[in-house]
Amino acid sequence: MSTVYSKDCEYHIQLKPGDVGEYVILPGDPGRCEKIAECLEDAKLMASNREYVTYTGRLGEKRVSVTSTGIGGPSAAIAMEELIHCGAHTFIRVGTSGGMQPDVLAGDVVIATGAIRLDGTSKEYAPIEYPAVADYEVVEALKKGADRLGKRSHVGVVQCKDSFYGQHEPENMPVSYELLNKWEAWKRCGALTSEMESATLFIVGAVRRVRVGSVMLVIGNQTRREMGLPDIQCHDTQSAIDVAVEAIKLL
Repeated sequence: MSTVYSKDCEYHIQLKPGDVGEYVILPGDPGRCEKIAECLEDAKLMASNREYVTYTGRLGEKRVSVTSTGIGGPSAAIAMEELIHCGAHTFIRVGTSGGMQPDVLAGDVVIATGAIRLDGTSKEYAPIEYPAVADYEVVEALKKGADRLGKRSHVGVVQCKDSFYGQHEPENMPVSYELLNKWEAWKRCGALTSEMESATLFIVGAVRRVRVGSVMLVIGNQTRREMGLPDIQCHDTQSAIDVAVEAIKLL
């Protein structure tokens, strides 16, 4: 596929074929890219434009990149589309999330098998009936990686939304009746945690025929707070980063 609006490189990520590896780790926060790049050998900053920061290095003989996606589906889809144009074929989202089940504790990692499609972006790729599902090989590698590193992990479906405050302050929204009722339904269905990118990435990956997985640190659990249970906080994403790096080695 040709570039859009730019003749020499991808318009948003400012990269071209040869700049990125076939494997890409996708954090949301540009500030996390340098930290993740420290896990690679000979990592170099390749580009920084808007919310998209990219480093490329090596894991053994494989070239691996780290590209931030920003927050939410629209910017994540742009990043993946343009990285695919540059030759990438395997993607692992590394991010943060909020636990929904009482036993999903801060500091745990969640490996998504699928995502509830409350995002808007994926609807412009596939009908809502089409499921947002992670690649099996990537899920398997993430789980093996977590086990090898001794990380407490959960594997299952995550909830993916577009509005952070729709989750945390639903009573202030005109559609509070829908947000509150569906949140309860997702919990009763067993959704593990809530985040903002996986559904979009899984659908774009399916449409573009590339492999995608997600591993997320749990930073807290509002269900536990609502139940009056202790809710510790954890904001260090190193565990999720380590699991993603281990998974790429296995892949």
